Amino acid sequence: MYQALYRKWRPKVFDDVIGQEHITETLKTQVRTGHLSHAYIFIGTRGTGKTTCARILAKAVNCENPVNGNPCNRCRYCTGIEDGSILDIVELDAASNTGVDNVRDLREEAVFSPAAAKKRVYIIDEVHMLSLAAFNALLKIIEEPPPHLMFILATTELQKVPATILSRCQRHSFRRIPADRLSEYLQVIAGRENLELEREAAQQIGRLAEGGVRDALSILDQCSGKGRITVETVFETMGLAGNKNLVQLLDRVLEHDGGEALQLFQKIWLDGKEPSAFLSELNGLVRDIMIVKAAPNGAGELISGNYERDVLNGFAERMTREEILFCADTVQNTVSRMRQTRSPRIAAEICLVSLCDDRTAESVTALRARLSRLEEAFRNGLPAVTVPEENNGLTSRASPLQKETEKQQKTPDGMVPETKAGNNDLPTPKQFPAGETGEEEIPEQEKTDAETGKHILEHAKQRLPMDVRVSVDDPTRLRLRVNGNELLLEALSGFMTERLKKPEIRDVFSDAVKEVLGRTVTVRVTEMQQDQRNLRDINELRQFSEVKFIS
Repeated sequence: MYQALYRKWRPKVFDDVIGQEHITETLKTQVRTGHLSHAYIFIGTRGTGKTTCARILAKAVNCENPVNGNPCNRCRYCTGIEDGSILDIVELDAASNTGVDNVRDLREEAVFSPAAAKKRVYIIDEVHMLSLAAFNALLKIIEEPPPHLMFILATTELQKVPATILSRCQRHSFRRIPADRLSEYLQVIAGRENLELEREAAQQIGRLAEGGVRDALSILDQCSGKGRITVETVFETMGLAGNKNLVQLLDRVLEHDGGEALQLFQKIWLDGKEPSAFLSELNGLVRDIMIVKAAPNGAGELISGNYERDVLNGFAERMTREEILFCADTVQNTVSRMRQTRSPRIAAEICLVSLCDDRTAESVTALRARLSRLEEAFRNGLPAVTVPEENNGLTSRASPLQKETEKQQKTPDGMVPETKAGNNDLPTPKQFPAGETGEEEIPEQEKTDAETGKHILEHAKQRLPMDVRVSVDDPTRLRLRVNGNELLLEALSGFMTERLKKPEIRDVFSDAVKEVLGRTVTVRVTEMQQDQRNLRDINELRQFSEVKFIS
C-alpha cells in the first residue's frame, strides 16, 4: 500500500529532525541525564516537527536502551509505541476535544499507573483550541502530576494559551526551515525515492513550502507522478500557471491601462476566483516586488516563490518604492473593507481603477507615488515624446514615466519641445540675446498676491486639522487668492472641497487673513477647474524638498 512521503519519511529519532537542532540537542541531553520536565509545550508553525518530536520524546523516555538520548526503535517499548499496541502514549486533538468534560475524563484516567510503559505520556495537539474551563480543569494536574505522568502540548498560536499553563511548562519554539535547507533535504529524499528532481525545482518547492517540511514533502509527492520534476512541473502542478494572469494584470496597472486591467480581472473572476482571494494574491505579488526592490541581494530567501525571479526584477525596475507602497496600501485597505461590503467584485474593480490612476486617490502614499515618478523623470532626463489625445486616464497605454513627462513638457500651445537624440540631460534651453534670461516677467501685483497667500497659509497651517494641513502646500490641491474683502479658496473636488466648506475650517482662514491684512474677509470655497489641476510648472515643484533638479 502506497504511503505519503511525509508519513514515510517522518523522523524516528531526534537526529533525523532537520532545522531544529536547538531543541533536539536539549531534549537528547535531558533524556540522557534523566533531567526531564513533567510538562512541555512545543510552539511553531505547521509542519516544523512539533508532533514528531513529541512522539520521539515519548519513545525516548520509555526506551530500554536509549542511544545518546535517541530511542533505539528496537526494544519492546519503542516497537509497541510505534505500532500502537502500547496504550500508555495517548494523542489527543484539542480541536475535537475542546470541552471541560474531555479534560475531566483525562484527569480521572491519568492518575492510574501505566499498564505497559514506564511513563504515561499525553500528547495534546492544537492545545490552544481548549476552552477556558478546560484549561482550568487541566491546570491542577499539569502543576502537580504523578511521577509516572508527562504532558507534551503542541500549538501554533501561543497567544491563546493562558499564562497559568505556560508558566508550568518547559517551552520550546520551533523555527521555520530555510528554503535552501529544505531544498537539500528534498534532493536527498528524491534520490532515495528514485525521483528525478532538478536543483532549481527543489529550490522552488522549498520556497513554496514556507518553512514547513511536511508541506515540502507533500508538494514533492504531488509532483512525483509527472516524470522529471522541473520548475515548470512545479508551477503546473501547484496551479501557479494562473499567476501569469495576475502578472499581466499588474503590468496593465503600471501602464495605466484600466480597461485592459478590468478585462483581465473579469477573466479571473469567471474562472471562479473570489475577489478577496484575488486581492490577497495581488498583495503577495506586490510584497515580493517590494522585497526584491528593498533587498535585491537577499531576496532569494525572502520571496514567496510563487513568481519567477526575472518577472519580479522587471517590476522592481519599473516601479519606485513609493509606487510599491501605494499599491500595497490600496490593496490592503480594500481587503479590510471587503468584509463589510455586499459586493466584493465592485470593491475589487474600484481598487483596480484606483491603482491604474493614482490621481483619484487622496492619501499621502498616493501623493508620494506621484512625486516619486516626477523625481525619476528628472533624474533620467525628459525625453521628447508624442502627446497622445486626451482620454480618461484609464485606457492609455503610455508608461507612468511617459505620462508625467508629457505633463512637464507640454507648452501652452500643446506642442512638445524637441531634445537632442541620445541626450539624457534636460531639454536644451532656448537661446536668448545677451542680457535676456528667457524667463517670463512676473507682474509685481502677482508677486505680491503670492507672498500674501504664503503668509496666510503659514498663519492658518498651525490651527488646521492634520488631514487638511498635509494638503494646503500642494498647489494642485489648493490655491487661495484675496480679492477685495473676499478670500477665494480653489480646492480639489471631493474630500478636500468638502472639508474646506466646514465652518470651523473657514474660520481658521478668516482669522489668518485678519492677522496678516488687518481686515475681515468672507471665505468662499470653489472647486478647482480641470486645466488648473493639470497645470504644474517648475516653480511649483521647487517647493517639494524631495524633488531634485539636474542641471
